[in-house]
Amino acid sequence: MLTQAMPSTIRRDIARPRVSTLALAGAIEQMGAPMSYARNSEIYGENEAADYLYKVISGTVRTYKILNDGRRQVGAFYSAGDMFGVEVGDTHTFSAEAITEVKVLVIKRSSVIAAAQRDNAVARQLWSLTGRELQRVQNHILLLIKTAQERVAGFLLEMASRAGGNEVELPMSRQDIADYLGLTIETVSRTLTQLENSAAIAVPTARRIVLRNRAALAQLSI
Repeated sequence: MLTQAMPSTIRRDIARPRVSTLALAGAIEQMGAPMSYARNSEIYGENEAADYLYKVISGTVRTYKILNDGRRQVGAFYSAGDMFGVEVGDTHTFSAEAITEVKVLVIKRSSVIAAAQRDNAVARQLWSLTGRELQRVQNHILLLIKTAQERVAGFLLEMASRAGGNEVELPMSRQDIADYLGLTIETVSRTLTQLENSAAIAVPTARRIVLRNRAALAQLSI
């Protein structure tokens, strides 16, 4: 659900792309309308029509689903450069919220599909993006059957890989992490303490994690 009205000129640009030979990234830059969302505000809701795709310019987004028993399952975290809102069907299977203040490019889904029909490079990259999302879902399912230490270690390695180093600034809360890993917040905190005591990580602050022994973490996450 778009929470802000877009000027008619922007809506027209989204509906009628002006590109024919640019690849997906270029097409998004041409067609996308910038939108801003405040911390913890909803970007779209579960079961709403999946009419738009989104690319994160800045900030961090979480997708989540409320289970029948009231628990929240976080599906993914998206940061700058990531695209989200990709669906196989016509509706969103998860809700999306801004964890921090977020700026995104909002792209009409039908416009991207039209661009893909005209440009094979866009089509290939759109197909690749869809495949990566399906792979991410499969990896998350496999993560949820591992032990608590394996889940936390795998999560830290994933975040470090995105950051491109051994220091990670986590924009999400411990509750977000717990809901992503299918653990309680107490278990996440206890597991981080165990990893710190074993010298695998250092935790200078609640949001800052330093990976001191990536090999040990990698062994745990297998």
